[in-house]
Amino acid sequence: MIKKWFEIITDHRISLRERMFRIVTGVCMIAIAFTLPMGRSLWNVLIMLASLALMAAIVKISIRKKRIHMGATLIAILLLTLFPITFFSAGGFYSGVPEWFVLCFIYVCITLQGRRRAVFFGLCTAETLLCYGTAFYYPALAAPNTQHDALFDSAFSMIMVGLLTSILLMFLNRMYEEENALSQRQKKEIEELNRAENHFFSSMSHEIRTPINTIIGLNEIILREDISAEVAENARNIQGASKLLLSLINDILDISKIKSGKMEIVNVSYETGALFSEIVNMIWIKAKEKGLEFKLHVDSSIPSMLCGDEVRIKQILINLLNNAVKYTSEGSVTLSVRCERQGVNRMRVWYSVEDTGQGVKKENIPYIFNAFRRVDEEKNRYIEGTGLGLSIVQQLVELMGGEISVNSVYTKGSKFVVVLDQDIVDEKELGTFTLASRARVREGEVYQRSFEAPDAHILVVDDNEMNLMVVKKLLAETQIQIDMAHSGAECLRLTQNHHYDCILMDHLMPEMDGIECLHALRVQPGGLCQDVPVVALTANAGSDNQLLYRKEGFSGYLAKPVSGALLEAAVLSILPKGLVNLNEEAQQEDIEKDILIFEQAQRRSILVTTDSVCDLPESLRKEFSLSVCPYYVCTEEGRFLDGAELSPDELLAHIAGGRKGYSHPPEVEDYERFFAEKLTEAQNVIHITMARHVSDGYQNACEAAKSFENVTVLDSGHLSSSMGLVVLCAAYMAEHHAAKEEILEAVKRMERFISSAFIINNTHMMCQSGRIPKRIQILCDALLLHPVLALKRSRMVVSRMEIGSFSHAAKKYVKRTLQNAGNIDRRILFITYSGMDEKRLRFIQSLVQQYCPFERVYLQKASSAIASNCGPGSFGLLFMRRDDAAVPFFQTAAHDGTV
Repeated sequence: MIKKWFEIITDHRISLRERMFRIVTGVCMIAIAFTLPMGRSLWNVLIMLASLALMAAIVKISIRKKRIHMGATLIAILLLTLFPITFFSAGGFYSGVPEWFVLCFIYVCITLQGRRRAVFFGLCTAETLLCYGTAFYYPALAAPNTQHDALFDSAFSMIMVGLLTSILLMFLNRMYEEENALSQRQKKEIEELNRAENHFFSSMSHEIRTPINTIIGLNEIILREDISAEVAENARNIQGASKLLLSLINDILDISKIKSGKMEIVNVSYETGALFSEIVNMIWIKAKEKGLEFKLHVDSSIPSMLCGDEVRIKQILINLLNNAVKYTSEGSVTLSVRCERQGVNRMRVWYSVEDTGQGVKKENIPYIFNAFRRVDEEKNRYIEGTGLGLSIVQQLVELMGGEISVNSVYTKGSKFVVVLDQDIVDEKELGTFTLASRARVREGEVYQRSFEAPDAHILVVDDNEMNLMVVKKLLAETQIQIDMAHSGAECLRLTQNHHYDCILMDHLMPEMDGIECLHALRVQPGGLCQDVPVVALTANAGSDNQLLYRKEGFSGYLAKPVSGALLEAAVLSILPKGLVNLNEEAQQEDIEKDILIFEQAQRRSILVTTDSVCDLPESLRKEFSLSVCPYYVCTEEGRFLDGAELSPDELLAHIAGGRKGYSHPPEVEDYERFFAEKLTEAQNVIHITMARHVSDGYQNACEAAKSFENVTVLDSGHLSSSMGLVVLCAAYMAEHHAAKEEILEAVKRMERFISSAFIINNTHMMCQSGRIPKRIQILCDALLLHPVLALKRSRMVVSRMEIGSFSHAAKKYVKRTLQNAGNIDRRILFITYSGMDEKRLRFIQSLVQQYCPFERVYLQKASSAIASNCGPGSFGLLFMRRDDAAVPFFQTAAHDGTV
């Protein structure tokens, strides 16, 4: 029996937890065998035997049922029951039992886990104190014991406890040493296995490449021959399967190289234009086959030559784009490239791949870069692939010292952003990118017009007669009505009397060049084409000139000589869609119109957003380009958007009629849509919400932000225009290119320096919204009490009560709020109010001027959400206390709306 027990506790196939449970329980059973007989009665012996039998049964059943934790808990309860019985039956203090209490603590600490361990540790402590206290105050409860027996029991117990504890520790130490040695052996075996695996993949991939490349090459020859449709279809299937197999082998080889540390980053000089051309050539066909729109937006300021690992950058982008096409069934796939100077010869480049596919669930985002793991397996079971692509991308990005992030909304699409730093080789800018159409117009193809527009009317301006004739002939099949002007002056004469849908204009012309003509066209008195799009069609190529055309106001750019397909694509991208009849046979979707038109303004690095309850004047919102996510106002008639669908005055009138109305923050889905939209305008979004304990807006926004890696949600700690002060500070810093960390630190600091307090004229709405109980509202009405609400640690509290009429209470509120004028930042004050007439507002303004004049005062009507809680007649003085480190963001504030 003992031999079998030793074999079990040394068997590594059995879990360490089970073996520890067996050892510690065995030691406790020995302890019970020695302690219970100290009571020197038959009952003690019977209890001992019954306890040992029960413990053995618990151990056997818990191991068989794999409920070790439950078994350990039951034995701990049994020990807590037995030791007090033994303590008093053996003689209390004057026995050997107190030493055995130590084993109860040891058992609990080793076998139990989590909160259960803490609870039972507390029970052991309480039981020990209770036994000692009872024996001290009621010594008669302990059985009598002679001095001789007491000394013998105590010495025996001390020796046995020390011996059993030492044995227990030796067993546990030996088990840990064996487990550590085993783990070291397993680690070594895994490393050897990985080396063998990497060697196998490295060898076999090269061996397999040879026959696959032969298959692909010979199959290509077959496709060039005059073969039957059935043979051609089979050959195309062979070609597709071979390329897929080769792609999988390449992925596996890359993974093995990365894991073995043999993947090297080789930085070379490369042309950015050539890199993007090759990527587009590889991706647009796949997108076309699935009926997807492929878009490319390249920052025109990106240098024409950079230094980096061109091969790996290309691999990263192609993997991300292939993944986007694979998981998108309809809509579009977009590659965007943005750059920002980091130093004299250093450039940071953002590569963004966005799709309108099925997206990724929030709980799956942390696992999206795991090798051989495909998220949402049931939905993606028909999609080919091993799940290696994103894992390779992440590891390559990390090898190059970059960063990768993913933002995704389930069923809406995903966006991957890769950030890499690269050296600048040639400062010359790439300019507007038009390679897609060139890549798609392949030699040897039979021309087919892409569209017809017989009702469209365009003007071509060029001083060269031959150039005019070429353009007219290239567009002849489209049936567009074309007028020609040989100079800028002639162009202006024609546009004085005719409206054109599009103008193609040369740049270098005598007397009046294209830029001068464009400027004159935009301000032409009585002209019919002041807002017509104008495309520069010129031989004056080069990135510098492309940038010039963008700045001067041209709608697009085409370099001569121009092909018919490219020219058609440019005109098609400009003409009103109602005038165009697409030719389906020409597959017009192959020609990407967006690339031919100058990009919109660069996306910001950081965009500050907030909620509609920030209560900022429209002039300040426009000045700082602030986007707000609207709160809801709920009434019996339905749910309305705060401000847009229901004004504060309408809400107050509704509530005054005895009906209910209350505010509700945006739902998580509302925030997700809002953040997804704003991330199209900026790389990062900082969203500032109302105090977290006042509204659920903060929690909902945080939950929505989990779907995006580039969205940060901040608790302003305030509400209404006090919250607006925080938003203005963050927006000002973002506009002046402050780092994200600096903005977060500034916002956190500002919370302590903002004064945020409202005085409530009538507490009826506070009662209705659940802010105060009915009895408090009745008491306030009876005693003419006006609560002053303040924000402390993101919580709304009643800071004090003002007594008397509105005029008297308002005067005391203003005086107390502004009494320490020397500590007030006087640059700006918001008097935010709800349901007040001009007379009362003028009265408040005069009080403010009397106690502390401000440079700029905004009279701001509170949003519907704020008004529904404060009620009519309420107002607040919202300003900043002095802070030497504060950002001077009010110095540029607009004067509109100030008093």
